[in-house]
Amino acid sequence: MPKGSEKLTAARKEEIVTACAKLYKTMSFKDITIKEIGSATSFTRTSIYNYFQTKEEIFLALLQREYELWIHRLKQIQLEHDSMTRAEFADALAHSLEERENLLKIMSMNHYDMEENSRIERLIEFKAVYGQSLTEVRNCLDKFFTEMTVQDKQDFIFSFFPFMFGIYPYTVVTEKQREAMTQAKVSYVYMSIYEITYAEVKKLLGA
Repeated sequence: MPKGSEKLTAARKEEIVTACAKLYKTMSFKDITIKEIGSATSFTRTSIYNYFQTKEEIFLALLQREYELWIHRLKQIQLEHDSMTRAEFADALAHSLEERENLLKIMSMNHYDMEENSRIERLIEFKAVYGQSLTEVRNCLDKFFTEMTVQDKQDFIFSFFPFMFGIYPYTVVTEKQREAMTQAKVSYVYMSIYEITYAEVKKLLGA
């Protein structure tokens, strides 16, 4: 790690992650390289290796940032409401993920590669934030649904978090994919991130 203040190091890492996020809007994971990311920052490509050893570590940091933003939103939901019906909570949770399309996109496409090709210390940092997201969803259930048993809450979490991995590919569909489905004569109901999440949360809560 280069010399300098922790604040400066954090700022440089954030710049790299932000550059990666911008590229990811128009490029695929496989086409984005360290060189491409370096070109989008204010310092040299080789300097990136002072902060991240692989492209996957940069994406893992981006995913971690997305989880942190989602966690913040989950905390807001708890602060803004003294009580919620199951339908109201489903609505709020669905909107919280609707705001985090990048979170869902990265989860669905590159999760294994990111974890496998990142240093253990980077993976530990990410897992700690991921664990916080589990905690905040459980906190929501604790606050709004006191009638749920410990097992009910566990079942919700163990169903909902794996479900999240499939949200993006089921809701963000290219014209090529639509055409293929049409020519294959596959009957398919296209739903938005909000719609599919709202329906699933209501079902899991028995609403």
